[in-house]
Amino acid sequence: MNIPEQYQIKNILNQQTYLVGGELKTWAGETSEVYSTISSTEIYKPTLLGTIPTLGEKEALQALDAAVLAYNKGQGLWPTMKVVNRIACMEKFVSQMKTKRAEIVKLLMWEIGKNLPDSEKEFDRTVEYIYDTIEDYKQMDRDSAKFEKNSGVNAHIRRGPLGVVLCLGPYNYPLNETFALLIPALIMGNTAIFKPAKHGVLLISPLLEAFKTSFPKGVVNIIYGRGRTVAAPIMQSGKVDVLALIGNSKSANALQSQHPKSNRLRLVLGLEAKNPAIVLKDADLDLAIDECIAGSTSFNGQRCTALKVLYVHNDIVEEFNKRFSAKVDALKFGNPWEDGAKLTPLPEPDKPAYIQELIDDATAKGAKVINKKGGETTENYIFPAVLYPVTKDMRVFQEEQFGPVIPVVPFSDIDEPLDDMAASNYGQQVSLFGKDVKTLAPLIDTLVNLVCRVNLNSSCQRGPDVYPFTGRKDSAVATLSVHDALRSFSIRTFVASKDNEYNNAILKELLDSRASNFVSTDYIL
Repeated sequence: MNIPEQYQIKNILNQQTYLVGGELKTWAGETSEVYSTISSTEIYKPTLLGTIPTLGEKEALQALDAAVLAYNKGQGLWPTMKVVNRIACMEKFVSQMKTKRAEIVKLLMWEIGKNLPDSEKEFDRTVEYIYDTIEDYKQMDRDSAKFEKNSGVNAHIRRGPLGVVLCLGPYNYPLNETFALLIPALIMGNTAIFKPAKHGVLLISPLLEAFKTSFPKGVVNIIYGRGRTVAAPIMQSGKVDVLALIGNSKSANALQSQHPKSNRLRLVLGLEAKNPAIVLKDADLDLAIDECIAGSTSFNGQRCTALKVLYVHNDIVEEFNKRFSAKVDALKFGNPWEDGAKLTPLPEPDKPAYIQELIDDATAKGAKVINKKGGETTENYIFPAVLYPVTKDMRVFQEEQFGPVIPVVPFSDIDEPLDDMAASNYGQQVSLFGKDVKTLAPLIDTLVNLVCRVNLNSSCQRGPDVYPFTGRKDSAVATLSVHDALRSFSIRTFVASKDNEYNNAILKELLDSRASNFVSTDYIL
């Protein structure tokens, strides 16, 4: 197989260390092999990429203890540090991170099968996200560098950390979405235990040294192992203040339920979605088809923001299906580094069989695979199947497929997709295609109360990262964006004093002496 030299796997990455309490601890126990579903030989065979420590409960609780000690009841170095100094630590980290771009991009391709342009974009977007977070935090601090007076009370209001964060990221954006949790959590003064996802785990290895040298000991603790083995005892301890997870609601519910004081547990969750496209009869078909292709097939549909069901008006559905199917079949399948590869190997070995189950269930209940290549299977892929007509009793309608299968549902009355969305367990986004303002206006007014983002004539997406990213029902808890994430991982806290000479003299001395890191009117440039 002809793999460009810069993308070849020449050495197996045996990750023998994990980060706890500021030390890269060497692990001599059981390890887990990390395979890629991409073959490096002509005869198909999964590629061994490396190994990771299979840590146990003891090591998980040591990581928790390190995070608890670093927070130290809010008295630790990190939570009490001046904002400008925390920012300096983050800037040091991101400058080191940028030196690891080629290594991480290569691992993104091999570990999760993300194509080269998207892997590069994920890395670059994450770096940009960190810089944007730093700038937003500076502005937040500037806005707080003052006193307010109401009803004879002076108040100095800032945002403070919440405590210890358990951070669990997803496999589909193992760098970007994980860091969208971890970075704002850290910069606000929280301490963290972070467990990488099952797929996309080795790409954290190049960053361990940067985490170790950029932050005070115990602020970031990185552990490996099975979620049930390491995350469960951490939650059961009751010492976690925030569960930050991007994954599915089943996992979130299971972990949440293990915390002995769930009322004290702050949740920051990005969960599953079943984002629909609604294609009205006056839609620009070329535009709608192109956007629906991007929305349903980018990274093989393995995105929470992917379009997972297409509602198309009866008057245009025949033409839509013909042109849409042809465009799906024209997409190039190849390895991630191949030029123009839009479809790439699936990272989960059992995913093709699961997608085939959905296809079989739908066809048994009256749907047809309407594109010629739909359902063609290789050792590590199943070609996107366009299914039509899909009905509510089919699994592909009910389940979040998170893979290459595209259900098309015809409709004549707009209340049909609206009723389905209202009844759905999910409420993240929708794509709406049409141009008649009199039709669109009432639709938009309804849709904004069913989901949290209405994409007009475009596919669903997360970015730009400055915009709110959240969802209703089982799709999210809290809001992730540059601005909102800083608030999700913090709480408003303030110093209040009655406006009299005695107190005012103390406040003046506090400010003049700069003895307090909290009481400060310094302006960060």
